[in-house]
Amino acid sequence: MTDTFDVLVIGSGPGGYVAAIRAAQLGLKTACVEKGPLGGTCLNVGCIPSKALLHSSELYYTLNHHLSDHGIHVEKAAFDFDQMMSRKRGIVTDFNQGIGFLFKKNKVAHIKGTGVLKDPQTVEVEGTSYKAKNIILATGSKPIELPFLPVDEKRVVTSTGALSLQQVPKRLLVIGAGVIGVELGSVYNRLGSKVTFIEFLPKICPTMDEAISKNFQKILESQGLTFHLSSKVISSDIGAEMITLNVEKGEEKLSFEGDVVLCSIGRKPYLEGLGLENVGIQKPEKGFVPINGRFQTSIPNIYAIGDIVDGPMLAHKASEEGVAVAEIIAGLHPHIEYMAIPNVVYTDPEVAAVGFTEAEAKSHGFEVKTGTFPFKTNSRAKCTGQVEGMVKIVSDAKTDTILGVHIVGAHASEIIAEGVLAIEKKVKALELANTSHAHPTLSEAVKEAALDVHGRPIHR
Repeated sequence: MTDTFDVLVIGSGPGGYVAAIRAAQLGLKTACVEKGPLGGTCLNVGCIPSKALLHSSELYYTLNHHLSDHGIHVEKAAFDFDQMMSRKRGIVTDFNQGIGFLFKKNKVAHIKGTGVLKDPQTVEVEGTSYKAKNIILATGSKPIELPFLPVDEKRVVTSTGALSLQQVPKRLLVIGAGVIGVELGSVYNRLGSKVTFIEFLPKICPTMDEAISKNFQKILESQGLTFHLSSKVISSDIGAEMITLNVEKGEEKLSFEGDVVLCSIGRKPYLEGLGLENVGIQKPEKGFVPINGRFQTSIPNIYAIGDIVDGPMLAHKASEEGVAVAEIIAGLHPHIEYMAIPNVVYTDPEVAAVGFTEAEAKSHGFEVKTGTFPFKTNSRAKCTGQVEGMVKIVSDAKTDTILGVHIVGAHASEIIAEGVLAIEKKVKALELANTSHAHPTLSEAVKEAALDVHGRPIHR
């Protein structure tokens, strides 16, 4: 007899597994189909393993470069790359098991295999059919590859292979200076690689506020990273010992040699084999599944969330959508404020942003006022030696409402939550400026930037 569910989710990434758990919490009989380890790209070959390696490499770099400033002297530190990778795998395994535990706790059925849509209420998994009143598509995304640069995940790698290299390359070429590129490039730079970036656009991390991007690039260059902007990779030569990338930079022809090439030019929705054609869902040219304001596809009982729909490809964005779609199916009325979805780069220092950049705010017709504050005059930053970076606040000159908060600095990923709340609740810059912040803390820089919107910072 075919099993029937109220909700069946295809994909167990941060959108899918969260949707399944929330649906089960709401009393809906729920199943989640997953062909690989639980957790999707984010947990297995994305957010979590990369942050583990970022932290390990940061500790190593700090031992060798910063402890002497504090009067702490150690012999030159060494690292065990195999142990770093083993620790990373252990963290991933723990979270794989953790999601499995949460499924059991919430009575979510875990169906192992590839889910294929057969009709609007039937999903086939490895030859077995399952009926569902509602189906949620949450299959995530995969790296975009270049046609002239075949990926083997050993010498020519995507983020997946870069997280599982057998040894630290002497020379790492990175195509694309976006979030994934600069994070993984930072890992291997700290461990001794000569890292060179080739970026098609005229600035790194192109969605960042202009001032933040420039400040961030200077900091990364001071750490030894090299950037070639406005540069296009046009071909490659893969030799036995090295890989050569041929590049156009304006009228100039350049070539770069490396032991490993990381291709990080973006990601695209993962929809192959899903069976969209079986139910009449048309895939548009950009590859995103079209949905309405309730996450419904052209088939009303089939929903789509996360990286397969338009919008920023962020784990926490997918999770918010997972909760929302489960609540919609249960008859509730959730709301997601997309302007309040933060974006973070987990380098050292970190970069975090929420809301509009200054340019975006102006393009939307706002008369803009901005305030900035550097960490070099922040007392906590001075005490810890983490003085690089700044805070920038973008506000509406007419209403004083905060439109964007941008941070490059230590622990920016944590501090940005204050900015998220400010955007979510439409806080005014003066209200944030008048909010007491503990002293000494890095977050005081946010207060000072808000004060600077009105031309009256205290400590500058």
